[in-house]
Amino acid sequence: MTRFTITLIVATLLAPLAAHAAEPLTQDQMKNVMAFRHWVHQNPELSNQEFETSKRIAKELRAMGYAVKTGIAVTGVVGILDTGRAGPTVAVRADMDALPVEDRSGLPFASKATSEYQGQKLPVAHACGHDIHMSVGLGTAQALANIKDRLRGKIMFIFQPAEEGTPPGEKGGAEYMLEQGVFDIAKPSAMFALHSQPDLNVGEVGYTAGPAYASSDQFIITLKGTQAHGAWPHRAVDPVMMAADIVQTFQTIRSRNMDPQAPGVVTVGIINGGQRYNIIPESVELQGTVRAYDVAVQDMVERRMHEILKGITSAYGGGYEMTYKRHTPATVNHDALTAWADTQLAAALGKENAQHFPPVMGAEDFAYFANEVPGFYFWLGVTPAGKTNSALHTPTMRADDAAVPVGIRAMTALVTGYLENPPELGK
Repeated sequence: MTRFTITLIVATLLAPLAAHAAEPLTQDQMKNVMAFRHWVHQNPELSNQEFETSKRIAKELRAMGYAVKTGIAVTGVVGILDTGRAGPTVAVRADMDALPVEDRSGLPFASKATSEYQGQKLPVAHACGHDIHMSVGLGTAQALANIKDRLRGKIMFIFQPAEEGTPPGEKGGAEYMLEQGVFDIAKPSAMFALHSQPDLNVGEVGYTAGPAYASSDQFIITLKGTQAHGAWPHRAVDPVMMAADIVQTFQTIRSRNMDPQAPGVVTVGIINGGQRYNIIPESVELQGTVRAYDVAVQDMVERRMHEILKGITSAYGGGYEMTYKRHTPATVNHDALTAWADTQLAAALGKENAQHFPPVMGAEDFAYFANEVPGFYFWLGVTPAGKTNSALHTPTMRADDAAVPVGIRAMTALVTGYLENPPELGK
């Protein structure tokens, strides 16, 4: 590739932002960020397996002058830039792990990687855009290193493993980083993170005050009956019939027990039972998820599930056991920090490009950090204007390179703005 071609590519990437301010990176620095994006997209690693990814990130941060600590929560990386002048500490989080999904994005640097996932050899891809998140993180780290002599306070970059969840029996993610003392290194007074959003165009960001992502709960239910031949159902206590009634009745929790204005989801995703077509089985297993923005809603749903299970299984003459696990809490944007960030992003990207985006029912373990310090989480558009895109976690989701400099500009504006004039956040 000729230098002219490289220069043209970089200029094209920066063009949508040129009207607002000078770029925070030089062309060579942006070229390095793009090279990282292409490399990490081609070399994705699953949760708690981000070994080469973390090595590369640590190397890049050290080259920028950051003090680096590795091995936190298996593969986590933390970089600290201390300006040497008194001021607040602010943190930026970027997640590193990929998914067991085939890459059919059509990108010239598409992944061909495979890895073992729950006993199977499967393709691996950054189908959730974490390659964009890491690239924005490194680009922002470089931008801030460029102007270190004009800043005060400390900047903390947390490159987090296992956001998508850990393999069975392992610890990981944001909760494990906190458990291993990531905030003992430095505790920020505010923390920022972003996520790729195929429903937004390149150049746009979206955010909401209050709940941004839902909590994620899992239930595992065993319905207990009595086995019998299918020709003599009167001799059975049929857990298949119990399951059919329970799956339908669970939906009344949403329609009849939940405040219509309180978002929530109850989904049964797995039904397992039976060994032969003409035998009523002894037991049936149900598994599913509950999503909500409010702990009170979670409490109510869990209570109603027990009431429904007890009532239906008792009516049939059977029984049940349920394991209810609360995995990830809701991600809630701090109201005052969000109001402040709104003005910062509008100034950096243009008011028309900084917009309200509705909360989603997906879950995000940035919630653990935001429960410790005021947090602000926003979405970064990754789809070129006029183009269509696939949803996150699908083989054809395609994040455009041009989203990276937009993310760098947005995140740099938030960090520098906070260090220069931190908002009053209260308790």
